[in-house]
Order: sequence, then C-alpha cells, then structure tokens
Amino acid sequence: MNRVFLFLAFTGVPSVLIGSLLNWPAIPIFLISCVSIIALSGFIGRATESLAIVSGPRIGGLLNATFGNAVELIISIFTLKAGLIGIVLASLTGSVLGNLLLVLGFSFFAGGIKYKTQNFSIRDARYNSGLLIFAVIVAFVIPEIFSLKMNPQNTVTLSIGVSIILIALYLAGLFFKLVTHRGVFASSDKDVEKEIEIPEWSKNKSIIVLLLSTVAVAFVSEKLVHTFETLGDRFGWTELFIGVIIVAIVGNAAEHFSAITMAMKDRMDVAVEIAVGSTLQVAMFVAPILVIVSLFMPVTMPLVFTIPELVAMVTATFLVINLCNDGESNWFEGLTLLSAYLIIGIGFYFL
Repeated sequence: MNRVFLFLAFTGVPSVLIGSLLNWPAIPIFLISCVSIIALSGFIGRATESLAIVSGPRIGGLLNATFGNAVELIISIFTLKAGLIGIVLASLTGSVLGNLLLVLGFSFFAGGIKYKTQNFSIRDARYNSGLLIFAVIVAFVIPEIFSLKMNPQNTVTLSIGVSIILIALYLAGLFFKLVTHRGVFASSDKDVEKEIEIPEWSKNKSIIVLLLSTVAVAFVSEKLVHTFETLGDRFGWTELFIGVIIVAIVGNAAEHFSAITMAMKDRMDVAVEIAVGSTLQVAMFVAPILVIVSLFMPVTMPLVFTIPELVAMVTATFLVINLCNDGESNWFEGLTLLSAYLIIGIGFYFL
C-alpha cells in the first residue's frame, strides 16, 4: 500500500502539471487530481500518525483531523475563489456527513468485524455530543431560519458573528480539554498507552512529508476546482452533489485512511476522535474561517445551507449521538451509519 501511494503521488502530481500545460480534457484532469489528492492524503495520515503515537489518542486525533481538514480547506478556498459558493457549502455538508456516517461507520464496521465489541471513552462521547448539537443544530440552523426574514447584507453580518463565536468556542474547547481539564479526559487513555507503538517515521521526516504533501495538495486542488463545471455538465451532476459527495470524499481521504486503520488496531478512542473531532473542526473552525476568508473574495459566502443539507446534517448528528453515548461499538452499528450515508447520498444525487 505504501508503494502504491508513493507511485500515485509521484506520477499523479507531474501528470496534473503536464495536463494543465497541454490543456488536457477536464475529466482526465479530474480523475488524476482525485487520485493524487487521495495518495497525498495517505502520506498526511501516516505522518500525523507518526507524530501522534507518543501524544496519546486525543492529541493524535486532533493532529490527524487538523491536517486531514487542511486538504479540504485548501480545496474550498480555491473553489471559493472561483465563485462556486454552492459547492463550498455542499462540501462542508458532505464533510460533516462523511465524517459522521462514512468514516465513523467504516471504523465501527471494520473494527467490529475483527473484534466483537469495541470500547471508547463515554466522557469524550458526551462532550462531543454537546458540541455537535451546538455546532450543527444551533450554529447552522439559526442563520438559515433568521435569514428568511433578513436582507442579504444582514445575513452576511449574522454569518460573520456566528463564525467568530464558533471559532472562539472551538479554541476554548481545546483549551478546556487539553489544558484545564486534561487530567479528567486523560483517564480514558490508560488502556491505549499500554501498547506503545514505534513511529513509522521520525519527527523531522514526518514534518517534511506534511509540508511537501500540503504544498502538493494545494497545487492539485487548484487544477481540480477548474474541472467541476465541465464535470457537472457532462454527467448532469449538480453543484450540491459534487460538493456533498465528490469533494467531501476526496477532501476527507486522510481521515478515512487513519480512522479505519486505528479501528482495526482496536484503538477506538483514536478512531472516534478522528471522525467526530474532524466533524467538530469542520463545523466550528473550517466553515467559519471560509466565511471570513470570503470577505476578501469577489463574492461573500453566508453561513446559510439549504434545507436538505440541514436536515441531512441534523439527522446524522442525532444518529451518531444515539449510537455513541454508550461508549461501545460493533459492526452492525457501523453498517447502520453506512446505510444512512447511502440513503442520503442517493437523495442528493436525484435532488
């Protein structure tokens, strides 16, 4: 697998460069770009895993989610620059759905095939549940409802205010979890720490790989964005479907790779932290950052989703909270989450 990722990365990125210079058709550029980003995400996942082995599941999950979301943030900024606000909002929706239903579902399912029952921190699950309700239901639904009675300028102002509050609360949550109440949340790490792994890469090598991969992803993402319009016209895909399904899956490749790997090693605290932690980071940090970044773009992006997007995210949130609050998982719960993702995906395809 490592050699495959290496081959795809070292052939894909130059191919994208050559294709853009020679004006290759959009579909080959799209396919090569997607494969390249997925391969580069694999390196990002391995590098962050190496850095996080000595840091515990909480720091490890945060590092993995952060660098994994860096891919999506880069793609979204270039998409925003192209004026495709619908795709950006849809990709944020797809990221929330992908992490909660697809990544967590595959983690539960893959780990559950190998182990009958797997356990993770109930305290973490309840903490994450509260933030999920706040981020998805309070911060996303309220701007939509209030915008119905507002003019566009006031809607943008409301979105900026909500974004600032989200970022502040997200940073405060990290301070709460990693500093002031570190001992409370660290109590669940004991079983994991008994099996200390040897990092695959050294610290310096991991940092270099992260930097080079992120730069490569930024280049490939810019080329990928320019194929969206042609792709939609050719296959009849809407901006909503491209953002919710295609961009989200490609952008979250690092989380997919790492969370499933951790679940199969029976390190469910890490897997859950990656999936749910990444969702919270998208909702409370990435989305607000994009709203603020859009102020410097030709078109400003309000934090207002469509009704189908909101219903899908709220449904996914309640389903995950219901399945995770007991601190246990199995393959059937994973299959349930995956089934929900398929149903929602079919709905967005025909919408």
